Amino acid sequence: MADERYSSAIAEALSADVLERFLRYVKIDTRSGDDLEGKPTSAKQLDLSRLLAGELKELGLEDAAVHEHGYVLATLAGVGADGAPTVGLMAHVDTSPDESGANVKPQVVERYDGDDIQLPGNPKQVLSPSESKLLAKRIGHDIVTTDGTTLLGADDKAGVAEIMSAVAYLIRSDEPRAPLRVAFTVDEEVGLGAIHFDIDAYGADFAYTVDGTEIAGIDDETFSASEAVIVFHGRGVHPGSAKGKLVNSVKLATRFVASLPPGTNSPETTDEREPYVHPTRIHGGTEETTVTMILRSFDADELTANEELVRRLAEEAVADVEQASVEVRIRSQYRNMKETLDEHPQIVAAAMEAVRRAGLEPKLGSIRGGTDGSILTARGLPTPNIFTGGNEYHSVREWASVQDMAASAATLVELVRLWAEPDWRVEPG
Repeated sequence: MADERYSSAIAEALSADVLERFLRYVKIDTRSGDDLEGKPTSAKQLDLSRLLAGELKELGLEDAAVHEHGYVLATLAGVGADGAPTVGLMAHVDTSPDESGANVKPQVVERYDGDDIQLPGNPKQVLSPSESKLLAKRIGHDIVTTDGTTLLGADDKAGVAEIMSAVAYLIRSDEPRAPLRVAFTVDEEVGLGAIHFDIDAYGADFAYTVDGTEIAGIDDETFSASEAVIVFHGRGVHPGSAKGKLVNSVKLATRFVASLPPGTNSPETTDEREPYVHPTRIHGGTEETTVTMILRSFDADELTANEELVRRLAEEAVADVEQASVEVRIRSQYRNMKETLDEHPQIVAAAMEAVRRAGLEPKLGSIRGGTDGSILTARGLPTPNIFTGGNEYHSVREWASVQDMAASAATLVELVRLWAEPDWRVEPG
């Protein structure tokens, strides 16, 4: 095991502030809801949105406000940067519906010694360096975890805290900086975070989501994603007189799920650039049962093939059952950002350089997931992704390194300053 540290005076200056903000934000329940017609899908997300707008105003960003659909927008004017582009920084306030986000009780393990970390609220939950190579490299770091009963909320309250700390630092400095537009979004975890986002009103020339994970990572590629909702219709009859009449939609749904490829094409059997289909929820009764799924692939043709696979298997599940039927509804959620970002290499190159200036070696990568930037890039606002230092997202084992979060905040400071430099204002070629 190794002790991995970084040399950045800015990161050291931001460490305490990032932690204080992070611990405050994670205690606010902002779990996304199931009401996909709601704007946002859960009203409690607005509790954090309003808090952030107020804090931004206190920092001096006078136009900070909660806008329609729950988005927080604010402006930090440039300094000594005539002709510089307007840079956007974004993070999302909501947390995943996969686990509870209520009554979060974070613990801070100071100067981590390399041993297993017991999560005090659930004796069965332990963070072990033998299972996490990244945790094994964090000896000497301050590690924030949950108590083992809820999400921590590092996805993406680490990003929120890092942007807020970077803004506070930039305001205290008279160093040149590009004009900055801050945005905090809602409903990212249910694929709706950027659907209603007004790009023109935002006014950034390009943006960066702060929603990555591993230290020094810059992501210019994401999955393309679809959601499939499969509704099986049966025929309800009292079970005491059901012979020859009852058609149980629950059994139809389980027949469909059981027909999915058992050894491949699933999250638990794939990695790197392999696609998958993933049932996430089943609910219903005898008459009607709904299976909700997510479909993911880096390649558009592979995604289409998996959409066709789901349709075919759903039809096969009811094909030999009289009076049974099925509806398959597939909704596009987001698309791979890489093709568009490859047309704007300077935007990604600037993020890589900012990482270097923060004392790290950048790592360009792909996300087996998506961000608000996936949708925004497709809508015309190039938006790659920057690391946060959070790990094991969507899990009660979620954790974050304070030093990694501070390094992310320092990277954001360097990025906004970098775009004030004339050499970074014209894309090569």
